[in-house]
Amino acid sequence: MNKAQQPKSQLKLYALDKIFNFCKNLFEQNRLPNKILFSGQKGIGKSTLCYHISNFILSKNEEYPYNIKEKEINLNNKTYNLITNNIHPNFFLIDIKAEKKNIDVSQVREMISYTNKSSFNSKRKIVLIDNIEYMNINSVNSLLKVIEEPNEQITFFLVHNIQKKIFFTLKSRCIQLKVFLDEKQKIEVINSLTEDKFFEKINSDFKNYYISPGQYIEFYNYCKNNNIDFQNITIESFLKDLICNYEKNKDSFFKDNLIHFLEYFFAKKIKNNDFKIKIHDNYKFFTKKLYQTTKYNLDLESFVIELKSKLINE
Repeated sequence: MNKAQQPKSQLKLYALDKIFNFCKNLFEQNRLPNKILFSGQKGIGKSTLCYHISNFILSKNEEYPYNIKEKEINLNNKTYNLITNNIHPNFFLIDIKAEKKNIDVSQVREMISYTNKSSFNSKRKIVLIDNIEYMNINSVNSLLKVIEEPNEQITFFLVHNIQKKIFFTLKSRCIQLKVFLDEKQKIEVINSLTEDKFFEKINSDFKNYYISPGQYIEFYNYCKNNNIDFQNITIESFLKDLICNYEKNKDSFFKDNLIHFLEYFFAKKIKNNDFKIKIHDNYKFFTKKLYQTTKYNLDLESFVIELKSKLINE
């Protein structure tokens, strides 16, 4: 995902008006919970939603406040520019670092130090923790010490990929809001963030299974950057391209999306009753091995070589 499409850079909120208005109304009534867990599938806009709610709260008395009617941030909005440059005094972000497997306890300790300081202009502080599912037991225990202490001047927004588990001790201490998009809303978001009538033209192989807007947008960017004809390419051809070009694709798109494209590949084979290869056995073998490779930080290159030799080249 390019910089302009990152959640904190999104000036417009699409399709999530209802849950935004719910939080806005609670805030205006002084009833907004100070620990909210936003749960939903990866790539549907949970983080973007949290940035927009944060902007609404923090920019309320600024020259260019949040546009509630249009669900839009003015490019000259002071809070927006401070947050995108990671220098807003009343906003703190925790997210998993690119080179790490988990959100480290040191990140939580840094946040605790931040919350212990006085807020700027005595205004509310917001702590956004993205990818909360990557917190380990040490970071969760450290976080619990903070959120269990009542402090009306600090609001915690926790973003959770609902397909992954989080510690019950953390979940039970938060108000959970489930975020979802129906098919119409999904298409609205995709069309708003892509060009070339992407969703209309895309091969049906990539429409037959639920893919979130975020995953579609990453797929769209990958195709554009690699001159791939997304209108005609099949899942088999795309997966082959992805695997065969592994050396130049060692990035987050490859790691984050390989499992999904593998599942779409096998699902199509099963649907078409194509048993030229041992579909079920291969599906179980490769998905389990990829899961273990990711979980235990094993050598991904070895997995790719095996996948290429046993599956792609057959």
